[in-house]
Amino acid sequence: MYPVSVVIPTLNEAESIGSVIREIPRDYAGDIIIADSGSTDGTPDIARRAGARVVAAGRGYGRACALGAAAARPESRVIVYLDGDGADRGDLIERIAGPVLAGTQDLVLASRTLGQREKGSMLWHQVLAGRLAGIGIGLRYGVRYTDMCAFRAIGRAALADLALNELTYGWNIEMQMKAARAGLRIAEVPMPYRCRLGGSSKVAGSLAGTMRASTRIIATYLRVASSKVPSVEKRDGTEGGR
Repeated sequence: MYPVSVVIPTLNEAESIGSVIREIPRDYAGDIIIADSGSTDGTPDIARRAGARVVAAGRGYGRACALGAAAARPESRVIVYLDGDGADRGDLIERIAGPVLAGTQDLVLASRTLGQREKGSMLWHQVLAGRLAGIGIGLRYGVRYTDMCAFRAIGRAALADLALNELTYGWNIEMQMKAARAGLRIAEVPMPYRCRLGGSSKVAGSLAGTMRASTRIIATYLRVASSKVPSVEKRDGTEGGR
């Protein structure tokens, strides 16, 4: 087993979570953590039966991501994030975790917009949001992203240094902005993307969900872009993959 912990934030993903866990290759399945935000459909029980650990995370996507990473086993050097709806290709985890494990990258992100997408797997405004965020970050820090996909791998030491504090859907863009600002070694990997296996999206599934997430993402961008660089973020790129 590789020294990797896989963190999956969930909220009512009973229809998909078992398949998501079972799809993760054996070498990466040694420490699968479900950071659950109060599911009422039996998601935690299904996850445990599939072999994962469950952490009660409370509400907030960023909070779940942070608490999941905090619960990782001590020997894990890499944290992988993916969604629990079955849209991310967990069987291809090597593409993003491998470079971080090898120490050649600090942060590797799956790009849905560069990869093959099933029809209906992403709405037009999701694609646009990723492009606009990439342009904004590029203008501010010189690193251009194409997506804000949840599927990503980051060195544990690098994650700690970034000191992320966003508890909402702004977590992903905060990570990408602070990683660019800190000069981490960053790569995007084209990744196929599927339609979710069941349930409805908490973000794209409704206008209200989309508006809430968009508001938090924009607010996070403005907060990080206007803040000073903490000294802990001044890295020389030699710590990745520890």
